[in-house]
Amino acid sequence: MIPFQEKSIVIRNDRLTEDVRRLTVQAPGIAGHARPGQFVMVRVSSALDPLLRRPFSVHQISGAGQLQILFKIVGRGTEIMAGLQPDQRLDIVGPLGRGFQYENKKKAVLIGGGMGIAPLFFLAKSMMQAIEPPEVMALLGARTKAELLPLANDMETMGISVRCSTDDGTMGHHGLVLDLVRELDPGEERNCFVCGPHPMMKAVSQFCLAMVWQCEVSLETMMACGLAACLGCAVPRADGNGYVHACKEGPVFEASEVSWE
Repeated sequence: MIPFQEKSIVIRNDRLTEDVRRLTVQAPGIAGHARPGQFVMVRVSSALDPLLRRPFSVHQISGAGQLQILFKIVGRGTEIMAGLQPDQRLDIVGPLGRGFQYENKKKAVLIGGGMGIAPLFFLAKSMMQAIEPPEVMALLGARTKAELLPLANDMETMGISVRCSTDDGTMGHHGLVLDLVRELDPGEERNCFVCGPHPMMKAVSQFCLAMVWQCEVSLETMMACGLAACLGCAVPRADGNGYVHACKEGPVFEASEVSWE
């Protein structure tokens, strides 16, 4: 699929917490062709600082041609994005990469940590809109209740069973999202879809593989171009035969394809 480059129009920029924002833009070409798990590359300014585009997973889309991006303010680029106002324009390229292979699943577990929860919304909505929707459960983890609560509430409005964990114990289980995964019935067949920090994905993936559960992961890696030209997002293969590029062959992979060392 050839990606679109759109001068999207900012619709709104919602503040979920002190440093988490949900940006909604009008980008009909991208929104009309995106699949759950794909991403976009955003040019946050017309100036040379920052020079490179920033990658963001597709958080949600609507039939009205709107695209949402969920992000945390962590540097110069996201600081600029946090200040965007309605009717401003944003240069976006997408959809890019390989998404989740979620069709025809009977039981799905969406496992997200921190901002890794972002692409699971698009996935969840697509699953629930299927002619025969699967049984979907979401296991979500974050540092605090403030960061997790609005995302968990939105997921529950889709009719999805949600369990939460927080690092500080302010919401749900006091501990890791992996603890919630370990509480699942090992005798049931599962299809797991995971996104979050690398240590979390490594631990969850290894557990799922040990349970012989199908597991797909959406890798969060640094990307300079998003088109496999810069080779900056190379990920070692589990079989030791070279590398795959997260922006082209991914960002979604079977957990067994990736070397977690």
